[in-house]
Parts: sequence; structure tokens; C-alpha cells
Amino acid sequence: MRKRRFMATVGIMALAAGLTACSSGGSASGGDKTASADPQAATGTVTVWLMDDAQKNWPDLVQRVNDDFAAKYPNVTLKLAYQGWADKVAKLDKAIADGAAPDVVELGNTETMKYVLSGALAPVERTTFDNSDTWIKALANTCTYQDKLWCVPYYAGARVAIYNSAAFQQATGSADFPKTEDELRAALDRIADRNKADRTFSPLYLPGQYWYAAMSYVSAYGGSIARFDSAGSWHGTLSDPKSQQGINHFVDLVRKYNKGDQSLNEQNQYEAMARGHAASFYGNGYEASSVVAPVTGDPSLKDAVKVATMPGPGGKPLPTFIGGSALAVTAKSPTAALATDWVRMFTSAKSEQALADKDILPNNLTQLNPLKNKPSTAAAANAVPDAWFTPLAPGWGLVEKQKILPDMLTAILKGKPVDQATKEADAAIDQLINKAG
Repeated sequence: MRKRRFMATVGIMALAAGLTACSSGGSASGGDKTASADPQAATGTVTVWLMDDAQKNWPDLVQRVNDDFAAKYPNVTLKLAYQGWADKVAKLDKAIADGAAPDVVELGNTETMKYVLSGALAPVERTTFDNSDTWIKALANTCTYQDKLWCVPYYAGARVAIYNSAAFQQATGSADFPKTEDELRAALDRIADRNKADRTFSPLYLPGQYWYAAMSYVSAYGGSIARFDSAGSWHGTLSDPKSQQGINHFVDLVRKYNKGDQSLNEQNQYEAMARGHAASFYGNGYEASSVVAPVTGDPSLKDAVKVATMPGPGGKPLPTFIGGSALAVTAKSPTAALATDWVRMFTSAKSEQALADKDILPNNLTQLNPLKNKPSTAAAANAVPDAWFTPLAPGWGLVEKQKILPDMLTAILKGKPVDQATKEADAAIDQLINKAG
């Protein structure tokens, strides 16, 4: 999945008032003058923006839901437009400013909070959606603010271990990726010994600025980037003992197994494996295809490159940053109730099963669990239940923009004590995280 993107007490109260004012006229639970007790009598137009992933990968699902919607609401016009990730946000911002926002819009889960905080989305009632009691927690959290649901989880994504099975076979006698971290370290040590003549070869290519990976280890130990306190504000918690334990764990892996430039981030990390300089790395599932693609990688590795669940501390899978998308009804939609019903159909148990059948992770544990034992989906599916997400705070975008986390990791790898580096990072986070960004 792609990377997508609280406040002093007084600030939160003001924001809550703003959200209420912005959404009261177009709430998905009311205000829809086109809705009717008799669906056959309902009128109006529902405009839906979906990302082009649906057009490319599950057009049959889109068509089936649209046909069902048309059968239920024969006098309602449905307009569907597909968007690309590169320019969707700019187009949506303009549409909202021009008063021409779609009624339903797909949002990457790192985009949701921006539109919640700006009052652009209408609240929806969780209990009216299928499997909402078993929605993947981290995915649902990206749609939740001040105990209200502002969007509906659509599908999930996860990071996995991507490895050269031939390299593992040659060094360990097994082409399977280890199930525990102790077994993984033992395998990486054997791979390192076999390739000791090549000082650029990384048994595990783990870039030093890869803060998504670092925070996965923080999460594995029960730590966090920041927390919302009883006083009504967010504060950094990287210097908490559990967070420091996770950071130390990550740094130890980087220092021991990454023989490349440790000051880099994870962008284009697949190139290390494609060029024969890595036996494994931790990344989005789609990065495996980049390793073997004709232009970006080495097609000769096609049969060797595989994915697996990344083992973490304590015998459990490493918690992943949750990726994925959600569907939202916009605040000023004149057909909000109808739009919500389209979302309800598109995220129904039947629809989510259609995604699961295509190896797309569904929005709920009920339908996710069978994928944990399916070879093509087990790696990602097993990483999702304990997934984590960035703080749902108004200033998180500012924290990311200032590169506080990657700079902290770089400083530690250059020798700064973890205790000092994390305290400095917390102080920098505290200056930004409660500001509207």
C-alpha cells in the first residue's frame, strides 16, 4: 500500500464546534431531502469518486454494486469517476472549495484526518455497516475522531518480509522464511557468513531512516510515537521505556545486518535485492514485483523472490503500519443518505468477500482470518490484526514534514545515545503535534 497522509483543550472544543457546524447540513444520518421511506420513490444524483485501483483490479465488484444500487433506487442517477493517486487530493480540495465535491470519495487512510479536521466529511453510524463489530481496529481508527465515525474502512494493506529464497536455501538449507525472530537472526547470520567476501551485501537491508519499520518495533514492545493525555493534548512518548526498547531493537538490526548506506530511507529499497546486494528487506507487498520487473529490477529472480510475515519480538508477527483505503460521504452532499447506502453496499460482507477472493485484504477480521492460511495472502493477513497507525493529531503532518523521526534515527545511528535522542524528538514533537497543520 502507498503512504498516505489533537490540540490544547480550548483548541479541541473549537474544532468540535467547527465540525458540528460544517457537518450538520449534510449528515449522512439526516438532512437528505432526496431520501424516501420508499426506495423506488427516491430521486437525485449520487456522484462517486473511486481510485483507479478498483477500475484495474475489481471492476466486476463495482459493476455489481452499481447494478444493485440502480435496482434499489431506479430513479436515482449514479455518476462514477475514477481518480489517480497523484492528483486526487488536489482535485478534491478544488472540488470542495468550488462547492462541487462528490457525494462519496475514496480516501487513502493517511488522508482521512485532513478532511475530518476541515469539516469536509459527514459522520456515519458504524452499526449500520456489515461486520463493523470486527473491523480491523487500526483501519477503523483512521476513520474515528472524538468518538464519531467519519468514513468506512474499505480494504487494508500491510508490510511484509520480501526475501530471496535461493539465498536462504543456499545458506540455511531451507527456502522458507523463518517463523520467529530468533530463527531469523540465526539465518541472517549464516547468510552473512556465506557472503562475507562482499562487504556491500546485506542479509537484511533495513535503511536507517525507515521510521515506519522502527515504529513497528516500538509498537511490538507496547510503545508509541505520541499519546493523547487527560489534560486534552498530545505529547511525544518516544522516550518512554517501551518505546526506547523498540528503537534499540530496530537500531541493533540495522547496525548488524544492513551493510549498505545506513543513512538512507526506504525509498527504492527493492533495488538492493534487484542488484544482488540483499537477501531480504521489509516492505510493501508490491515492492516484490519491483524487484523482478524488467525495467526496475532483475527478471531472473522471479522464481526466487517471495514474501512472508515478518517475525517480531516475543514470538509474534511484527506489527505493521496499516495501509489501505476508506470511503467517506462529504459533509455538504445533498444526497447523503443515498450516498451512505451506496457505501454500505460497496463494503457489505458480499463485497468484502469479492475483494478477499482477489487476495485483497478485507476491512474486517471475520473475512480476513481465512486469508491467514492462504499462501498468497498469509504474509500480509497475519501482520494486520496488531497493526498500528500514526497519531490522529492535528499537527501530525507538521511532525512528518519536519522529519523528526528519521532525523532521530540518523542521530542514534551516528552515535547519539537513545535516551538523549528520544527526549529531543519528544520535545520537537510537542512543539508541533497540537497545532493545526
